[in-house]
Amino acid sequence: MRGNRKKTIGYLRVSTQDQDLEKNKADILKLANSKDLGKVEWVEEKVSGTLDWKKRKIGEVLNTLKSGDTIIVSELSRLGRSTLQILEIMKIVKEKGIAVFAVKGGWSLNGSMESKIVLTMLAMVAEIERDLISERTKEALRARKAAGVILGRPKGPGKSKLDSFSEEIIALLRNGSTQRYVAKRYNTTPANLNIWLLKRKVDYSPVLYPVPAAKTDYVKK
Repeated sequence: MRGNRKKTIGYLRVSTQDQDLEKNKADILKLANSKDLGKVEWVEEKVSGTLDWKKRKIGEVLNTLKSGDTIIVSELSRLGRSTLQILEIMKIVKEKGIAVFAVKGGWSLNGSMESKIVLTMLAMVAEIERDLISERTKEALRARKAAGVILGRPKGPGKSKLDSFSEEIIALLRNGSTQRYVAKRYNTTPANLNIWLLKRKVDYSPVLYPVPAAKTDYVKK
C-alpha cells in the first residue's frame, strides 16, 4: 500500500525530434535531489502536445496523484503545446495540492507567492492566445469572402447561432480550449455545444504522432 509516502513523477513527453532525453532525465534527477524529493518515478510518452492532456499519460498521472505529490518536467512546454493546455493542467494541480517544478526557467508551482504570479501571467497569456486565434480566423474568413468564396452554413442539420463561428470554435478546440470555455465565449451551454459538434460531425482532433508502448521505470535518489 502507498500509505502516506509522497510520490514524485518525472514526466517526459518526447517527439520524433527529441534527441536529449537522457540529459532531461539527469536534469530532473538533479532538481529532485536538490529539493530532497526522494525517488523519482518516470512516466514517458511519445505524442504530440496538441493532443488533449486528458487523453495523454499526464491525464492518468493527475488522476492518481494526491496532495503533497510532485511532478517534475524539463520545461513547462512538455505539459502541453499551448498556454491554454498548460493553464488547464495548472488549475488541476493547484486544486489537488500537487507541486510542479520545471528545470528550465526554475519554475516552482507549489502554492507560493511566486506560483500565484506565474499562474496570473499564464492566464493573461492564455487570454491573449485565445483572442489571437479568434482574430486570425476572422481575418481568414474575410480574405476568403473577398476572394469570392461563398461562406454558407453546412448542409444537413438545422440552423444554429454557432454556425457562423464554426471555424473559430474548431480552431479554439484544436488549440486546447475546453468545451466549457468555448460555450461560454459564444453564449451557449456546454451541452448545446456538444450537440452542435455531434450533429455536424465536427472533427477538431489534432494530428497525432504514433504513440509507442508506455515505458515506466524507477530511479532511486
